[in-house]
Amino acid sequence: MGIFSEASGHAGNPVEEQDKIAKELIDRGRKVIKLSRGDPAVYFKTPKYIIDAYIKALKEGKSQYEYFYGAQELREAVAKRYRRMYGLNLDVEEDIIATNGVSESLIFLNSVLMNKGDRAVMFRPFYTLYEGLLEINHGRAIYGSYDEGDGWAIDLDHLKKALKNSKRIKYMLITNPNNPTGTVLNRKMIEEVVDIANDNDIMLVSDEIYDEIVFNGATFTSLAQIAKGTKHVILNGASKNFDSPGFRIGFMIVPGKDKISKEFKERVVKYAQMRLSVNTPAQYAVAEGMNNIKEHKRSIDHMVREIADRTNFTYKMINESRYMEAVRPNGAFYILPKLNIRDINVKDDTEFAKRLLLEANVQVTRGSGFGSKNHIRIVTLPDKKTIGEAMDRIERFCRKNNR
Repeated sequence: MGIFSEASGHAGNPVEEQDKIAKELIDRGRKVIKLSRGDPAVYFKTPKYIIDAYIKALKEGKSQYEYFYGAQELREAVAKRYRRMYGLNLDVEEDIIATNGVSESLIFLNSVLMNKGDRAVMFRPFYTLYEGLLEINHGRAIYGSYDEGDGWAIDLDHLKKALKNSKRIKYMLITNPNNPTGTVLNRKMIEEVVDIANDNDIMLVSDEIYDEIVFNGATFTSLAQIAKGTKHVILNGASKNFDSPGFRIGFMIVPGKDKISKEFKERVVKYAQMRLSVNTPAQYAVAEGMNNIKEHKRSIDHMVREIADRTNFTYKMINESRYMEAVRPNGAFYILPKLNIRDINVKDDTEFAKRLLLEANVQVTRGSGFGSKNHIRIVTLPDKKTIGEAMDRIERFCRKNNR
């Protein structure tokens, strides 16, 4: 028997799997265009008022271990935000737990709920870490699907069939707006998912980290607005809306007062106690980010306008190619084009992504890493000149490898 756990070989992050190769190419003088990582702070500077609040916290000596639930100021700011935006009344002392990004929220979620053989429902395509963090806790996925032909809407019939003969389901996870497709689920769709979760007595989890990055006339609806009376968890944070990914500030919201929700919160808190604290000065900076509504609106409005322009530009270029086609995103900053693999001399999306980097110096992420074979995920954060050059390189690569 080896010294490593069985789960350790399965987890990973496809977004980063080509980073070493990309670095080697850059070190050799290649101009690599990276469309792989959704890091807004690389392209839009973290707002000055948030940086100033971070510096102020440090100058005031706020560098100690903070309360394991999270700083009072941050939890109060989260509660005000959800009351203002979604009409949700949260108990600041019980319903909000600060985390080291949404990633730690997912770690807590799976650590608390999953035992060997337990299951969770996730929808293909999904954020890459969902599956890995489930497997680390010896859970198994039941796959629903987003229907590409229906604008990446949830396939409700497929979901009902998947649930029909399944047992030991601990939670169902949706991402809205979606990573990697950029889809924004409409209210009716969320209502139907809530009904299905209720019918099957399943806890609903909604990752809403992009809830303010919505465009093209789409309207975002939080699960919190619909799921009252349903066991549910909301995951969110500062990385995207507040352009502060390196701060590692997330939060988990559990509004329910039922027995299971209360026990869930109690168990999450025990994990929070073991990791001691979330980044202390960053919590105060993000609290200021949420409370300073005027400055936040100025920052987020600018960022969303730019992201919408760049995303729509990318979408247009993709659909002008004979080698790819895509559904138009209305949120986040990703697009998931389908490769017309029969016209390209590659075996699959994995080979496509690797050779694209090596031969055309463009880094994207293979769609199979998100559970969507023969797709690639493109990050639409760079400026249009950079995106345009990258798309031209992809087109030339495809033509060169035309079957």
